[in-house]
Amino acid sequence: MRKKITVVGAGNVGATTAQRLFERGYADVVLVDIVEGMPQGKALDLLESGPVLGTDSMISGSNSYEETAGSDVAVITAGIARRPGMSRDDLLFTNMDIVGGVAEQIARHSPDTIIIVVSNPLDAMAQQTLKVTGLPRERVVGMAGILDTARFRTFLAQELGVSVEDVQAYVLGGHGDTMVPLVASTNVGGIPIGRLLAQDAVDRIVQRTRDGGAEIVGLLKTGSAFYAPSAAVAQMVDSIILDKKRILPCAAYLQGEYGVDGLFIGVPVRLGESGIEEIIQVDLSDDEQAALNNSAAAVKELVEVMANRPPAAEQA
Repeated sequence: MRKKITVVGAGNVGATTAQRLFERGYADVVLVDIVEGMPQGKALDLLESGPVLGTDSMISGSNSYEETAGSDVAVITAGIARRPGMSRDDLLFTNMDIVGGVAEQIARHSPDTIIIVVSNPLDAMAQQTLKVTGLPRERVVGMAGILDTARFRTFLAQELGVSVEDVQAYVLGGHGDTMVPLVASTNVGGIPIGRLLAQDAVDRIVQRTRDGGAEIVGLLKTGSAFYAPSAAVAQMVDSIILDKKRILPCAAYLQGEYGVDGLFIGVPVRLGESGIEEIIQVDLSDDEQAALNNSAAAVKELVEVMANRPPAAEQA
């Protein structure tokens, strides 16, 4: 019997994630969105590609959560982008409500599922999902580190004219301006990056990595990245559904690891059929630990804003 995966949100990220997972053929997929007809239409279009691709998996669209019951993995991409005149807190509260409602429905219909959170602000939305569902921390994980690391590896490979497969790196911390590329341990074919690039080139690539999402938004004008994020989600789902036990940088709820307690932060984890099976502790330099602490402080600020939400915002 095939596994079952739910993807909530049929926009660019969600629909492309559903496509990648359907094409793998190892699971049936349910695509959920509140817009009537949109998830059904996209799912039917994808289903009709099955004979061409040679996959017998099933994909369906729904505006409710009954069809998602018994999902092994659920991916939350639902939420809105920041609009003109909208403050950061407005965005936070709006997506807090959306993601919280989605997470509650998922947990109700699939109490044994593993939830992958993609909605932004990522780390805060993962925190909200854990709070609302009451699931064990091993079964709520955020997608960000894989995407940020992929961008870092891409830019390094371009700079050096080498294959991306030979660039080994990790980007940890929160998904935003405070992310922490581990430059000291980054290597190309085993050669430390510091022996291949001058410090100013490394600094430039680190900054471009931090601005990676904004760069794409600036180019698209009316949207944000979805091809790379969906690929990152699919890699996580592969590791869970196929129990590959990959070591991947993901947003995990830390309880003392890396000196961080009670927050979601991007760190290397072993991802398998049980979700986060181990949080991998890597040695950090003093500067890297300080940067990670700074990133954790930025996440904590968002979490405290959610916790101290004013009553008027709740009623809005």
